[in-house]
Amino acid sequence: MSHRQAGSRAADSGNRIPVVVQAPDPISQAGVRSQLGQHPVIDLLDGTEAGPGAVAVLVNESPDETTLSRLRRLVRSEGAHAVLVVGAIREAELLDVIECGVGAIVWRHEASAHRLVQAVLAASRGDGDLPADLLGRLITQVGSLQRTAAGRPGAPLSGLVPREIDVLRLIAEGMDTGEIASKLSYSERTVKNVMHGLTTRLHLRNRAHAVAYALREGYI
Repeated sequence: MSHRQAGSRAADSGNRIPVVVQAPDPISQAGVRSQLGQHPVIDLLDGTEAGPGAVAVLVNESPDETTLSRLRRLVRSEGAHAVLVVGAIREAELLDVIECGVGAIVWRHEASAHRLVQAVLAASRGDGDLPADLLGRLITQVGSLQRTAAGRPGAPLSGLVPREIDVLRLIAEGMDTGEIASKLSYSERTVKNVMHGLTTRLHLRNRAHAVAYALREGYI
């Protein structure tokens, strides 16, 4: 199912996604709201406070410490999902962003209405949505972390079982939980349990981190 079809289905069922936008200036704020407001599945909220299940779209030139603190509060304290729209991310900032719980990142120069809605839909489902170049950088960083961890006493056991590889391969192809369950003839709960088990065992932070690990280690 395409993102457009998924959005249409959600809109038809009345299941709109509450979204708040936080931007550093009025022009960026108005621009992102205008882009998102064109889609029927998006329910733009006034103000900047996000509650459980809402998606917060944060716009900034780079993920500075203020932005990272805001992301941690939104995801961990308020229970929201987060989309980060940025102009640039330094190597040292990338894992910090992922660790905050952000699975969807959009480059500012690519922030069209379609791209923003795609990221919001992915974030609302708990799926990952990273630009290809960022995924490549994440792969490199995760590889370094795994090599470092392997030399420490008590390092987690590595290795993926076949069904974990199957799930991660489909995540890397852009499928959501429901599509993966249908493709593999699993229940959605089983797919979620597979992801929870491997991310916990390997100390991975989220789906994006897990896909990066699998790619780096040659599983997919």
